[in-house]
Amino acid sequence: MDIQLKRGLLDVCVLAAIKDSDSYGYKIIKDMKPYIALSESTLYTILKRLELAQMLTVRTAEHGGRLRKYYRITDRGLQRIADFQNEWNEMLSIYRFVTKEDAGNE
Repeated sequence: MDIQLKRGLLDVCVLAAIKDSDSYGYKIIKDMKPYIALSESTLYTILKRLELAQMLTVRTAEHGGRLRKYYRITDRGLQRIADFQNEWNEMLSIYRFVTKEDAGNE
């Protein structure tokens, strides 16, 4: 798979994992595990990129005597998910064309 396409998909997956409630690294990986394998190093790179793009915010809180970073999606992050959903319809159309499943639109 094209690395840029995969990168974009992973970004949206991480945003979707925190869409409904704040979350932290280990929980994000656990929530995504049934759908996609993601290493901690990859996740934290994605989280940093999303933070810099203002698609999520970070807060630190104590948990079990240790500091834990919690991530919250922003309006910009929610918009990225919506944009992805619109783009996905176009991707499906392209897929049908390439695989000739879109015979009705010739």
